[in-house]
Amino acid sequence: MAPAQAGPTEESVSAFEVASLPKVSTPDLLNDGIEPALSQPADQSADPAADQPEPTLAQPAVAHVTGDLASMVEQLRSSEAGSRELDCLAVGIYFESKSEPLAGQLAVGQVIANRAKSGGRFPPSYCGVLFQRGQFSFVRGHSLPSVPRASKQWKTAVAVAKIVDGDLQESGVGNALFFHARYVSPGWRLKRVASIGNHVFYR
Repeated sequence: MAPAQAGPTEESVSAFEVASLPKVSTPDLLNDGIEPALSQPADQSADPAADQPEPTLAQPAVAHVTGDLASMVEQLRSSEAGSRELDCLAVGIYFESKSEPLAGQLAVGQVIANRAKSGGRFPPSYCGVLFQRGQFSFVRGHSLPSVPRASKQWKTAVAVAKIVDGDLQESGVGNALFFHARYVSPGWRLKRVASIGNHVFYR
């Protein structure tokens, strides 16, 4: 996820090295009430429900998916996440861990979900978590970068997002709220809970 440095000082690190800032005060999304937008927003002009507020988190998108993680991913791969919130979660998984093993992608998705469910420490939605200032290096301005939606990596990220959102598979990171790449040492004074794929996870 995208931290710069933990502790009282903040240093800039490369976009690939960043994890999540362990020092978080109150949710601070964007200035002047500007609403974050996805890079490819759905056309809601003809939808009478478009003006209705979205639920803070996505609703479970799967019902009868069984098997181990790899099996579930095979069953759930899709180019479309099905909702704005699931799209945000999938984008986070894709940009932070698309080259990771499935367990690593699941762990990254779980951290985003844990933040959204943190009870006020972080924004209460997947999109809000991604747009929180300074947390994810791939977020630029008020929109998320586009993704190659026909690619297998994107379809896998969508499947993992659905698994995380539906609580279908337990991740080894438990209630972790932060992670960073293995090759950086931010010196966080946090409890290390797991090392999965290319990331180390903390709470």
